[in-house]
Amino acid sequence: MSTTIKATAVVVAAGIGLVTLSACGGSGSGSGSGSAKADSKTVTLVSHDSWAVSKSVLKDFEKKSGYKVTVLKDGDAGEAVNKAILSKDNPQGDVFFGVDNTLLSRALDNGLFQPYEAKGLAQVRPEYQLDKAQHRVTPIDTGNICVNYDKKYFADHKLTPPASFADLTKPAYKNLLVTENAATSSPGLGFLLGSAASYGDSNWQGYWKKLKANGVKVVDGWEQAYNEEFSGSAGGKKAGGDRPLVVSYASSPPAEAIYSDPQPKTAPTGVAAGTCFRQTEFAGLLSNAKNTEGGKALLDFLITKEFQQDMPLNMFVDPVTTDAALPAAYAKYAVKVDKPETMAPKKIADNRDAWVKSWTSLVLK
Repeated sequence: MSTTIKATAVVVAAGIGLVTLSACGGSGSGSGSGSAKADSKTVTLVSHDSWAVSKSVLKDFEKKSGYKVTVLKDGDAGEAVNKAILSKDNPQGDVFFGVDNTLLSRALDNGLFQPYEAKGLAQVRPEYQLDKAQHRVTPIDTGNICVNYDKKYFADHKLTPPASFADLTKPAYKNLLVTENAATSSPGLGFLLGSAASYGDSNWQGYWKKLKANGVKVVDGWEQAYNEEFSGSAGGKKAGGDRPLVVSYASSPPAEAIYSDPQPKTAPTGVAAGTCFRQTEFAGLLSNAKNTEGGKALLDFLITKEFQQDMPLNMFVDPVTTDAALPAAYAKYAVKVDKPETMAPKKIADNRDAWVKSWTSLVLK
């Protein structure tokens, strides 16, 4: 995997498909099976595969807190959440990181977390505190699922890039968009939810009929869509991708630029800001955690200024706290999305499965 692809890939709360269980030691080491150790000096974080933090930042936490951190990477976001729910009576760790707003209700309804109000929560912007009444989860990062476009393609064809969901159905953009399967991919699901938020419960199906008629291509996951089909990414160029529009993230252009050599003055890809759906990730203290005090300390750490400012260049996500500033390299290429589509977790829970089933029948058959 090239540095560009690898860097961009960490943005993904990857597709909800089969991924082999893996374990990675943050500072300690761990196994993907069994329960967390009862060692009061070890705190175990369970996460999806996209977890990343600078060694110096993690070492600083360990030095100040006295805890040794072990990280268990448990597949993609959907699989990691499901595994955590199945093992909640005898959890693999103390803290779970990486449940996002599309899956939050599933975790909460299954009693995955115990309440804890993290120190410093007042610094977290209120729009991200989706469980503020009970504090079962703490917001950690945010980002936006958006259509990205290949700037060179649109310049060469003297064509204005699309700016909204509605634009994507216009004849000028026929056969240009590739998206991920909403049943198997987190960004694919986010794009479906964004269209449902934009068009409403009874009109999003009509929108997708227009998209299908306009030649939208559907692939299983983000890796294939972005690094094979999309003409604007480093991977897509090498693979001969011929689709100049792709469902990805608002942070994908910064990743493309930062990991280019030499770095360009502007990112080679852009974002259609009117196609975005907000994604927020949370962490929580697992209900049967063996080291609750260590887990609480770790949750406190995840919303400190030090960790929040470290995230953008490691996981290509945005901070949720008011005191954290974006790193200069990230801010240089960052795309501001003023009004992303959003949806309450309960509404997602009430409709997600039915919408995905309807989408599958409508788009894939």
